[in-house]
Amino acid sequence: MKIKFLILSVIFSLGIGTAKAQEGKSLTLEQAVNLALTNSDEAKISASRVNTAKSEVQVTKNNQYPDFKISGQYQYLTGAEIDFPAATASTSEDPNAAPTPTPDVNQLLLGQANMSLPLFSGFKLKNAIEASENMFLAATLNAENDKEQIALQTIKDYINLYKAQKAINIIEENLKSANQRVKDFSAMEENGLLARNDLLKAQLQESNIQLSLEEAKKNSNILNYKLNVMLKLPEDTTIDTQDANFGTITPANLVGEVSRNDVEALRFQAQAAENQIKMAKSNYYPSIAFVSGYTALDLNNALTVTNAINVGVGLSYNLSDIFKTKSEVKVAQSKAEELQHTLDMVSDKVKLQIENAKQDYQLALRKYEVYTKSEEQAIENYRILKDKYDNGLTDTNDLLDADVDQLQAKMNLAYANADITQKYYELLTAQGTLTNQFNNQ
Repeated sequence: MKIKFLILSVIFSLGIGTAKAQEGKSLTLEQAVNLALTNSDEAKISASRVNTAKSEVQVTKNNQYPDFKISGQYQYLTGAEIDFPAATASTSEDPNAAPTPTPDVNQLLLGQANMSLPLFSGFKLKNAIEASENMFLAATLNAENDKEQIALQTIKDYINLYKAQKAINIIEENLKSANQRVKDFSAMEENGLLARNDLLKAQLQESNIQLSLEEAKKNSNILNYKLNVMLKLPEDTTIDTQDANFGTITPANLVGEVSRNDVEALRFQAQAAENQIKMAKSNYYPSIAFVSGYTALDLNNALTVTNAINVGVGLSYNLSDIFKTKSEVKVAQSKAEELQHTLDMVSDKVKLQIENAKQDYQLALRKYEVYTKSEEQAIENYRILKDKYDNGLTDTNDLLDADVDQLQAKMNLAYANADITQKYYELLTAQGTLTNQFNNQ
């Protein structure tokens, strides 16, 4: 019978699982999305990535500041032999002079302070800062794109929960009719006005409708539980979905401004790759730094040095970089080329996604029109067959099939109404403007 198809459609059009809900909470679609963007683990992970990229920029910028190091040492010397060339020379010039006694040197105190400030490194530092800033901007845009995906997933879960709850309401109403039909058929069968086989058919349909109701309740429970987990609500909260805005969205322009954050993020990543090329080429140049320092030394009983201040310029150049840098530059160039191709590919995919989303939205509108007529037709068909059945002009199978058609038509219409909203928000996601829609509400 057609009721079996109805059971399968309820099972596969919604989620599966079990959960127990107790505390009720009325929640609009907009409230659910805002909670997801604030409380969900995905949103928090995305925000952490932005904070990490921001900190990495500061770490890179810190490299342009001078390094200042201080150090101190104490050493105990054993059996140290001290030779003073100046004293030895003066003794040789004056044979009658008394020899300078050798001091007992057993300790060394050494203190140093050194400062180094990079002046030139082949523009490596400049490009490193720019690369980190570009990666930070890319991370920020990726986070915005993550919000779009989080919002869309929340919308899908919310609408699926709405469908499950709507299915429960529709099936419960149909079950009341099935229960009444069984009571009527039982009375007719007892009075010899109805074959027992027809009563069994009505009872079988009643059981199948009850099974559909249990499946719908199970689906509603697991979808409700899934939303609770995502939104960080108490796990036993029963979410009461609202459909005030479902199917009522009529945009003036179906395809508006396209602002895909993931595409913009790729552009900044490509700019960072160009900075990496320049950083690799900087190895062709020497490094120059301003250096200064202070040294204090005390060699016990022998030598004391204070106020030994030094100032100068340091230069370093790794000759092997002349041969190694060429390969590093090629690697950086290959990565930049790969990113550019990825950007081109994603840009083309975005165009396809927008067109698909546009067609899906238009299809949802047409389906709603068709299902609206189908519901009217199914209700009228059942009314006519009920009259015929009451007058003995049709059999029980036709009546029960018409009842299933009526039930399916009502569910299709309820689902189509919600699908219009979902497909519209999917279109906004393809354009990259979904979260803007909720921010403006």
